[in-house]
Amino acid sequence: MAIRVGESFVRRCLRAPARPLLLATVSLRPRAAFRPGALSGHGFPFTPACSVSSSAFLDRLLKGKMPGVDQGPCQQPVPPDRAGQLSLLLRPPDQPENPKTLRVAVIGAPNAGKSTLTNQLLGRKLFAVSQKVHTTRSRALGVITMDNTQIILLDTPGLTTPFKVKRHQLENSLLVDPLNSLREADLVVVLVDISDKWTRDRLDFEVLKCLTLNPHIPAVLVLNKVDLLKNKALLLDITAKLTEGVVNGQRLRVRDVVKILQKERDEMQMKAKTALEAQTGEEPCPNSDTQDQTGLSREQLRTLKSRKGWSHFKDVFMLCAADGEDVETLKRYLMVAAKPGPWHYHSDVLTDQSPEDICVNAVREKLLEYLPQEVPYTISQHIELWRETEDGKLDISVKLHVKKNSHMTMVIGPGGQVMARIAREAGEDLTNAFMCEVRLKISATLKN
Repeated sequence: MAIRVGESFVRRCLRAPARPLLLATVSLRPRAAFRPGALSGHGFPFTPACSVSSSAFLDRLLKGKMPGVDQGPCQQPVPPDRAGQLSLLLRPPDQPENPKTLRVAVIGAPNAGKSTLTNQLLGRKLFAVSQKVHTTRSRALGVITMDNTQIILLDTPGLTTPFKVKRHQLENSLLVDPLNSLREADLVVVLVDISDKWTRDRLDFEVLKCLTLNPHIPAVLVLNKVDLLKNKALLLDITAKLTEGVVNGQRLRVRDVVKILQKERDEMQMKAKTALEAQTGEEPCPNSDTQDQTGLSREQLRTLKSRKGWSHFKDVFMLCAADGEDVETLKRYLMVAAKPGPWHYHSDVLTDQSPEDICVNAVREKLLEYLPQEVPYTISQHIELWRETEDGKLDISVKLHVKKNSHMTMVIGPGGQVMARIAREAGEDLTNAFMCEVRLKISATLKN
């Protein structure tokens, strides 16, 4: 595959006036896969890479619209009681004629934007989102049902290591759930935060391990948070590095912008190998136990340490996960990728989370957002009251258990403002999820 972008495109990008948010969505596919413009709609249509003109790409970059939480076409609520949600999950699927289905595992490093992307694809905020890592603590699924197609999204915790789980006393689900989701998937979406200049030039090591263990599962690369990247010409360079210059089995060549020379790659790999051998970092060198757990030999793990990308991606997308129009292109792609097969859930199902899980996650999101450093990670919570009133409202009372007096002061805030804000904003999210008025009360006590 050859993608040719001339110098004029680069110059125009560099001369382009600054905008608060610049968005882009690109799907790299060979000519035979889709007709140009065959799936026109929001964002970029699915177009062969060789047909994407620099002017069209630039126009898309310079739209400069503000992203927001797009609630989309989804109208059905999540049942606000556990029995109702369980009954819905157990209801036989209402199979249409010629049903199609696709199970999609969304994986990536912590804080890459996986839950944000899942929420936007669903058209409803059902998964917790924050700027801190490990917001998602266990796997949950979302269900998109349109016409005769059902897409099952497996939202997973950010990939981490046994060493970090033990050191920071995290749940074991952060290790197990992403791997289990990947084994169940028909397609893997690898999300990369390209706003982080320290990590965007190489895939996370744990992501590479997952891909290596499951090479038979098709994978697509999604470059997220492109609105935060000032120099858009870097998108092509980053793409070349993360794909090792290969997309869908064909060589990716971007003339005058990216030049991948074998000599340079060999030199980088040699430097990485040398640095690895001299490394005395926090994580121990792979041993026999690690080999047994992953199924990869010590030599394979060392080889992965020197790699930056994955050369088996089927497609590449560039988007802002918080933007509905950008994400619409990825959703259309998933619809086309679905294979003939029976639905797994009734069309009214949005998620397999219980109402209580959604509530706990909504409160955790606000704790992570408004409390500093390690404080929100040390707080536990339980639901004291869950009652539906005769007028259709939902009363919820949540008790927070705080470890230290100093943390308690932060949770309450001056005049109780922090706790009130957490209750108000979490209540709004729950109102959106259950589509009924939610009156949420939060109290805190010192943990014995």
